[in-house]
Amino acid sequence: MRAPDRGAPQESTVAKAAGPTNAAAGNAARAAIDPLDLYAVRAALSDEERLVQDSVARLVDEKVLPLIQRCFEEHRFPEQLIPHLASLGLLGSSLTGYGCAGLNAICYGLICQELERGDSGIRSFVSVQSSLCMYPIWAFGSEEQKLRYLPAMARGELIGCFGLTEPHGGSDPANMKTHAKKRGTDWVLNGSKMWITNGALADVALVWAMTPEGIRGFLVEEGTPGFSAPAIEHKFSLRASVTSALFLDNVVVPEERVLPGVRGLKGPLSCLTQARYGIAWGVIGAAQACLRQLLDYTATRTLFGRPLAANQTIQVRLADMARRITTAQLLALQLGRLKDEGVMHPAHVSLAKWNNCRMALDVARDCRDMLGGSGISAEYVPIRHMLNLESVITYEGTETIHQLTIGRELTGLNAF
Repeated sequence: MRAPDRGAPQESTVAKAAGPTNAAAGNAARAAIDPLDLYAVRAALSDEERLVQDSVARLVDEKVLPLIQRCFEEHRFPEQLIPHLASLGLLGSSLTGYGCAGLNAICYGLICQELERGDSGIRSFVSVQSSLCMYPIWAFGSEEQKLRYLPAMARGELIGCFGLTEPHGGSDPANMKTHAKKRGTDWVLNGSKMWITNGALADVALVWAMTPEGIRGFLVEEGTPGFSAPAIEHKFSLRASVTSALFLDNVVVPEERVLPGVRGLKGPLSCLTQARYGIAWGVIGAAQACLRQLLDYTATRTLFGRPLAANQTIQVRLADMARRITTAQLLALQLGRLKDEGVMHPAHVSLAKWNNCRMALDVARDCRDMLGGSGISAEYVPIRHMLNLESVITYEGTETIHQLTIGRELTGLNAF
């Protein structure tokens, strides 16, 4: 399987200036270095992991990149991509059984990285479908629920969304206002959710609501009386993704649509851990896309008779971006190994989500700046990635929430 062309590495002008010492060896070393993978993370992957990455990269190159800018401008999610995502096994890819691919955590991370190289909205769609909808059904659902939903969701025939965040705020889910009361053998839900990815697309919403027994998860199907999911318009971020509100007005849900295997915050928080893991990988792809385009631009853009890339200030800024991306890659790789070994802690995920999202947003901002006037043009990707990453750094736990999570682990004291 042919790996997609990620662009040839640019010849280093610093190396040119270093002199003729062992030139042949120097040329070979330069040829071996990928500017987007300085520490050869790809070489540390298994054959299966590289195959998965190459397959998704090809999908992004052939199906996502040709249309994503137009979708972003039109505020439209490209639904025509769903069959392609499903046919590669990208929906619920890390789950076992029920038509899911059963890939390891590294593979799931690489899937997210390549998808977000295309656009954060596409990765968000897959993250929500896989980590926030399919995972809790797989982990906490009844066998009947698993059979009803998971195979169809893996095929992309059913789309899901995850209703946790509420209009009054998202960082304090224990103060949830949406509630459910038992009425005979059914439950009656009232409340609202906000900023819900896939909401208006979804065939089923996993709605978390407060009950006398604590927080429970309810599977609310599209068309249920009293349930609506209007799309949120006028966004400047994640414009190629559907974001919605959810409204529940005396929505009746039968007992068989309630997740039986979990009560309390453990349910939604365990889902968020899965999604945050994918985000920590995904944003690397966005940063790489920005740096790749900037490297090409600075190599070909001539100012004062020489390429921009020959400028010391430009090289310092490029080197700093490469350093930050490399650090994020190594952090994500180790996080994936911990997950595959079954020893990953939520605090590990918080550190990676915080660090890598901040890295990616800063890289996108720097790339947009270094493109000069071209940086605000749709012809160049950093402005789109930058706008998307303003959302990604906020959802699934703000920077402050993750910093406080790490602080709690360091001190043993909860400052929330």
